[in-house]
Amino acid sequence: MDPVIVVGAGPVGLSLALALAGAGVPSVVLDEGPGKDEVRPARTVVLHADTAAMAHRLGCTTLRDEGAYFAAWRTMRRGRDTHRLTFEDHPAPLHVPQHALARGLRDSAAAHPLVQLVFDSRLDTLEQDDRGVTAHTRGAETTWWRGSYLVGCDGARSTVRKLLGIRFPGRTAVERHAVAALRTELPWPGEALLHRGAQQEVTSRPLPDGVWRLDWLLPARGDLVTPDALVTLIRDTLAQWCGGSTPPYDLLDTGVHTLHHRLARRWRDGRAFLAGDAAHLLGALGTQGVEEGLRDAENLAWKLSLAWHQGASEALLDGYEGERRTAVASRLRAADQAMPTLRSGGGLRNYLPGASRSAESLLTDGHLGRGPLGAEPAYAPPVAVREVPTATEPGGPVANVPVTAPDGATVPLRDLLGQGRLLVILVAPGTGVWDRRHWLGAGLMPRLAAAVSALPVRTDLLVADSYPGAPAHTVLLVRPDGHLAATFAGVRPAELYEAADAVRAGAPGSRVPAPTTSTSPSASPTV
Repeated sequence: MDPVIVVGAGPVGLSLALALAGAGVPSVVLDEGPGKDEVRPARTVVLHADTAAMAHRLGCTTLRDEGAYFAAWRTMRRGRDTHRLTFEDHPAPLHVPQHALARGLRDSAAAHPLVQLVFDSRLDTLEQDDRGVTAHTRGAETTWWRGSYLVGCDGARSTVRKLLGIRFPGRTAVERHAVAALRTELPWPGEALLHRGAQQEVTSRPLPDGVWRLDWLLPARGDLVTPDALVTLIRDTLAQWCGGSTPPYDLLDTGVHTLHHRLARRWRDGRAFLAGDAAHLLGALGTQGVEEGLRDAENLAWKLSLAWHQGASEALLDGYEGERRTAVASRLRAADQAMPTLRSGGGLRNYLPGASRSAESLLTDGHLGRGPLGAEPAYAPPVAVREVPTATEPGGPVANVPVTAPDGATVPLRDLLGQGRLLVILVAPGTGVWDRRHWLGAGLMPRLAAAVSALPVRTDLLVADSYPGAPAHTVLLVRPDGHLAATFAGVRPAELYEAADAVRAGAPGSRVPAPTTSTSPSASPTV
């Protein structure tokens, strides 16, 4: 079968290619760039628990040396501390330059035999039929490429989206930020900060080696920020934080970022899909566009891998848009509803659940990956089997508990995601003292192993000593992207099979009809 064509070699495209490779699916990554990124310390990404685990799992080694976990999150109001949050009870966010994230993913992709990277190649034509997709590029590789599917991860000005004639409506210039990366000493080493005053909102986030990224909220449509004005912002802000005098600092990078909110009307057209900035733009109130793109890649990869290996139903492939577009639309809606009153200082009680809290608390949620502005998405399961209540609702992201495979390896659950397989987990207290050589012959395991081997989708069987809220002998069915599909009280072979079949949205159906015979710039409107 032909490889999957991925258009765009940014973090999202590279993550998708690596996620496909992890599930045994080859890909060709086409990118019009030269294969390296401009070093911009002021352009950074915040990854929360699920996306940081994904990047590590994909082999992105740069996170260890060039990223920094928040030691704490501090809020200030008019120069005074109001709250300090530490991360004993939940994982700290990881802050990393975007060029470092992209380089780490690109190095991992370049070393993987199932990923072919092709740079200096600009897509100009896309054709579909009932068996696959053909793409034409110009540049270093002026040629036709044949793929089973194609995914446009080619950014806000996506050529794929334009060739498919998909509209990209939304709001322009939702927020503007002046940004600076500098090396200095602040009074709170390693701690991120949100500082709000009468006329100003500033965030600072740590990077390794004493480097900080500072963001100043600007009027959405204001004057240009001159270099002198930015230096004044830096000096005044540092002086306010450091007792009235500006400490020595080394200015590394600056910029002005304008954030837009847009959502593509469709994320699928036959065998072609959109992901990342090609499908959505967001970023206001602490939300993270790159992070949502990584979630797109993880959600789509296991569905394409199932289609590539076994065939997939139309409903499963449609489910990518249904799940991810709904999740991003919810995030955009929450930000759009909160923004007027957050920025004006008015009450939020009528807009968001729990919005009677302070503006600082809601903004903190966006920055730390919590609440309507930042929490990991939950997807509506096709069948909500919940024989045993647990701390995770069906469709929600599973807890990252230690799990053990029959071969004896014990690892965090998230380390085993992204292989295109379902996971069945038996909650069995005392796992740590079992003789692993006899697992498959002990207790419920023989019957459960037989039930798992009969499932219609490739599945790994695991054991956990405990799971939040789950009693002994609970069986959990987990999707390849780490979302809980079902829970059972003990071994239920027929019910387990039904739930697994629901996860794959039924048996493979008819082939995908190509909606058009040819798509080229002259044949499609520009969005």
